[in-house]
Amino acid sequence: MHEVIICEKPKSSEKIAQALSPHAEKKTYKKVAYWEFEEEGKKTTVLSAVGHLYSLKPLNSKNEHFFDLEWIPLYDIDKKKSYVKDYVNAIKKFGKGADIFIHACDYDIEGTLIGYNALKYICGDKSVENALRMKFSTLTKEDVLNAYHKPIDLDFNQVDSGIARHVLDFIFGVNISKALMKSVRESTSRFIKLSAGRVQTPTLSILVDREKEIREFVPVPYWMIKALLEEGIVADNKKGKIWDKKEAEAVLSNCKGNDAVVDHIKLLNTTKKPPFPFDLGSLQSEAYGVFGFSPKRTQQIAQNLYTEGYTSYPRTSSQKLPKSIGYEGILEKLSKDSAFKKQINKLPTPLKPNEGKKKDEAHPSIHPTGVLPKKLSTDDRKLYELIVYRFISVFGEDATLETMKTELKIGEEDFLFRRKRISYMGWLEHYPFRKVENDEFPDIKKGDRLKVKKIRSEEKETKPPARYNEASLIRELEKRGLGTKSTRADIIAILYDRKYIYGKQITVNQLGENIIDTLREYSPQITSEELTRQFENELQEIMAAEITKENVIDDAKKEVISILEDVEKSKLKIGQKIYDAYQESRIVGECKCKGNLVLKYSPRNKSTFVGCSNYPDCKATYSLPRGASVLKTTCEKCSLPLISFGKPRQRACLDPKCGQDGKETKPEVVGKCPECGKELLKRSGRYGEFIGCSGFPKCRFTQSLEEKEANKSG
Repeated sequence: MHEVIICEKPKSSEKIAQALSPHAEKKTYKKVAYWEFEEEGKKTTVLSAVGHLYSLKPLNSKNEHFFDLEWIPLYDIDKKKSYVKDYVNAIKKFGKGADIFIHACDYDIEGTLIGYNALKYICGDKSVENALRMKFSTLTKEDVLNAYHKPIDLDFNQVDSGIARHVLDFIFGVNISKALMKSVRESTSRFIKLSAGRVQTPTLSILVDREKEIREFVPVPYWMIKALLEEGIVADNKKGKIWDKKEAEAVLSNCKGNDAVVDHIKLLNTTKKPPFPFDLGSLQSEAYGVFGFSPKRTQQIAQNLYTEGYTSYPRTSSQKLPKSIGYEGILEKLSKDSAFKKQINKLPTPLKPNEGKKKDEAHPSIHPTGVLPKKLSTDDRKLYELIVYRFISVFGEDATLETMKTELKIGEEDFLFRRKRISYMGWLEHYPFRKVENDEFPDIKKGDRLKVKKIRSEEKETKPPARYNEASLIRELEKRGLGTKSTRADIIAILYDRKYIYGKQITVNQLGENIIDTLREYSPQITSEELTRQFENELQEIMAAEITKENVIDDAKKEVISILEDVEKSKLKIGQKIYDAYQESRIVGECKCKGNLVLKYSPRNKSTFVGCSNYPDCKATYSLPRGASVLKTTCEKCSLPLISFGKPRQRACLDPKCGQDGKETKPEVVGKCPECGKELLKRSGRYGEFIGCSGFPKCRFTQSLEEKEANKSG
């Protein structure tokens, strides 16, 4: 008897094979590793995919619109994926004539579809009909053995939902992107690579709305009155924001020459409950805030930690820790690390996690398995420890926060100040990633007089809404029901890659904004959140067997046809507007002839260069080193833009003849780090310019330029 187990990735197949048998032997077939063992007359072969082996392609690429699709091997679509062919051939060879097929890919929609397509298109329909399914949330030996000995049936509703999602993403994304590029070509005889998507375009629309809110915001002045007292006390006038300058001046006058008299002191005790366990979204948000990891980076590291067997499956929306995962056993294993043991020994008994409301039927919240890593990269270690300390703190006691609220009289004016301190650390002792407020309480009582050193009137302005960062945008998408826990980070990455957005505090460029404005004017369905949310709900209904994938796909085709008809009616106007915005977004500076310097692409050399918009009258061109970016700052000698290139990054004048090239960037010192006291430097990165500590990587304090300016004015 021959049993074939298909896993999602090579590392998973290794973990599963070694968990199932100590006699599992690693072999190779056409450079592809597989595992094999034989026990009690049954031979087992553990094979691996490398993610998706199959992808969608139009049945007829000559059709104007692509609605009739087929699944074909990935290597037939993308030449860079030629290695996939070896994995397909390995599954074909060992799957031929097998008696038992076990689907052991990750238990989510994508994993289910990966294994289903491998079975159906490589091993045949019969392999799918009789396939068993392993369901596990960690790649520990215990979980793998349990999933192997207690398999479940393949969930065909989950398969159908996965198929429908891929079809919807294809017919929306490919057809609409193709129509927009065609409109540009027919109106301008130029080619621009554009992309639109079922979730991508509404996401960009959200960012454009925020961009307009910020731009159209009209600041309103107000005044805050503060009293600087002895013992370092700063008290605020109880009126708060004062909108009338004369009223602010009257408050100052009323205070003049008076001491502060303590009118009332109130001490409050409040409890801070332990945090909830991590789901993917909260892990991404916390890792962004603590380490500055992008959500996509966090997802990649978490997936690696899961594959290595150190943490549980990351693509979960659960905030639950069921007792079945074995808290005690995990904590006991973690205690072999002295740093973790110190915290675990302080936990109360019996163990009871503080859980959130969010559930996920497939997987529990993200947690360590208890397997201690032997060696991790710096970033992997950071995320691993974040997950471990969060897991430990979930079982901790409530922390107690003590607040001192003091009301004062200065003349006839009322002031107050607050001080906070932790009276009982509780779970905070187990979680070193939260800032602990620990102010000193002044030794004062009611009736005491405090000397007023100065009364200060601070003129401020109301601020526009904050820009989204990647973490806050993911939270916004989740709140609005757009995308999934697995896809949101990739959607944001696509917007960066398409150059529609830039900056750590996300800014939409002219091209991104103009695309949304144009689509809203001529085909508002493309940007519709409601339409996207409707299809997300229907994909869930497929999983619950409340609707068929055929019905959902048919409805989607009708919507796409309606959108394409709208685009076709106004294609010349749409194309011209998008092209004009594209041209504007490519401007990087001013030429010496007063024309615009524009980023251009040479298909012949497959390289980017800068040329003058007045060509052929002005033939000024400047080549760019591979990976170079054009900066907003200009050369002091010739006023052309500077470029940034190389590792370590260097700055040079766009014109190599200028003589300002080859100099290593010397970051500007802008202050002292509030965390370690070292110099703060102005730096450039993927998201544009930001403030970073010179003590990196030991100190990872970073701050956007917007935040720095806000702190200055605040």
